[in-house]
Amino acid sequence: MELKPETLFELAPDAVVGVGRGGLIALVNAQTEALFGYARAELLGQPLETLLPERFRDVHVAHGDDYFKDPRTRPMGASLELFARRRDGSEFPAEISLSSIETPEGTLAIAAVRDVSERLALVRERERLQSEAERERLSNRHSQAQRLESLGELAGGIAHDFNNLLAVIINYAAFVAEDLSAAASAEIGDRWAGPRDDIEQIKLAAEQAAHLTRQLLAFARRDAVKPEVVDVNEVVRHVEQLLGRTLGEHVQLLSSLGAELWPVLIDPGQLEQILLNLAINARDAMPGGGMLRVETANVDVDETYVSGRAELSSGRYVRLQVSDSGRGMSRDAALRAFDPFFTTKPPGKGTGLGLATVYGIVQRAGGRVQIYSEPDMGTTVTALLPATGQASAVPEMRIDPARLRGQETILLVEDEASLRRVAQRILSEAGYTVIAAANGPDALAEVGRHPDPIDLLLTDVIMPQMPGPQLAERVLAQRPTVHVLFMSGFAEPLLGSRGFIDGDVELLDKPFSAPALLEKVGQVLQRNGGGAGRRGGEDPSSDGRAMAETDTTGRRRR
Repeated sequence: MELKPETLFELAPDAVVGVGRGGLIALVNAQTEALFGYARAELLGQPLETLLPERFRDVHVAHGDDYFKDPRTRPMGASLELFARRRDGSEFPAEISLSSIETPEGTLAIAAVRDVSERLALVRERERLQSEAERERLSNRHSQAQRLESLGELAGGIAHDFNNLLAVIINYAAFVAEDLSAAASAEIGDRWAGPRDDIEQIKLAAEQAAHLTRQLLAFARRDAVKPEVVDVNEVVRHVEQLLGRTLGEHVQLLSSLGAELWPVLIDPGQLEQILLNLAINARDAMPGGGMLRVETANVDVDETYVSGRAELSSGRYVRLQVSDSGRGMSRDAALRAFDPFFTTKPPGKGTGLGLATVYGIVQRAGGRVQIYSEPDMGTTVTALLPATGQASAVPEMRIDPARLRGQETILLVEDEASLRRVAQRILSEAGYTVIAAANGPDALAEVGRHPDPIDLLLTDVIMPQMPGPQLAERVLAQRPTVHVLFMSGFAEPLLGSRGFIDGDVELLDKPFSAPALLEKVGQVLQRNGGGAGRRGGEDPSSDGRAMAETDTTGRRRR
């Protein structure tokens, strides 16, 4: 049975209005009556503008005439917000589709009208919820930034005092170990083996605490950062040698290093920290054994890739990828993996700072890091580090502190009495003349009454009464030839506007060991022409000479 157009229009879910060339309504369906509130008889023969708000009626007459010149199916006012008017004068947003039919009386323009009030209300509600979610996200990010800033301040204060204590523990443990070794060598038997092992455990615990403090400072961006032009492959090879014992025999380490890798500008120690943190996380995720893979490659990042990644710019990058075959993480856990203090490890087994530290280091280097993980499918962490066009620096010479004896005069300024005694003992036993002071004013007084040259100012950065940088300025004003070496476990006062330490600032990280202290002092004196002098009578060709060597990365070996 063939249905007439009128019958089809009655079955339509939308209001249907037919209009002739004169602009008068010739056809309406039941939905039109329900939607507009008019009886059918009230509309037939009336201008179509009856169904429009008054403000649109004059304009619509011209549009109606235009339609009959090209009566095709199309939406009405596709880019406009349309409104219709009910019998009671109320308006509603409408969606209108136009088509035409041929009748014995001529062409009729057919308008299918739909009230979209509910749809627009849903759209507005969705937009409102999205806007609220965005405001909440920005508020949470701001709150998190404030919390991290507060945490950074707290971390800095704790690190300053804690690193002083660790330096004391590490060095006094080393002093005791030396005494025990001397006692053991003078006796038959080895009754000192147990105490020596105990001392080693003390040193190991202190070194682990120092590592934790460095992680906290790196995460809070309060650590000492000196970017260098680095070959990522060389750092990977160097770290591979360190990982053998850390990973254990049950983890297989594989490397796939890209050829002719572009150099990157990053603190080499922090790049090593990235690799070590990721390797340790991977090891813990594979308690039964597995495979750890480290890959590097050059990648060109184009505009298409960065379009949805506001924190990334197009250009050349070096991709560092660390993958494991471990137990993986859920999607929710992977989304939170870089959050500080979040960990999937059992209580007491992780600090939750490892990946947060990795994230902070990569971000500070101008790169981007992301994680992909699935349960029982392993985890892959990918870091993109921007390539640099800077030339590599001249490799710094390493001085062997065991073969070096100093004869220069050092002004040592440290407000922590126990650490001041430790540093003074180390330097004095190495042959240096040490003038010790507890603060800036005392140090300036020593400078005023010391008649002989002072070769080096070795000063803490954060001190009461006068901070180290201010003290250095005052000393240099009186003695321009004095070289300056800062020491600190909290480097923020020395950081420049980009969060890095200027290249001409010399810094010894706390906590330090005796070899690290002597090596750094020797480097500063030698680099600046003071030179690490020899004790009188030593043969420069014998073991009294200073040893200088570099590792394959062109960086100092410690």
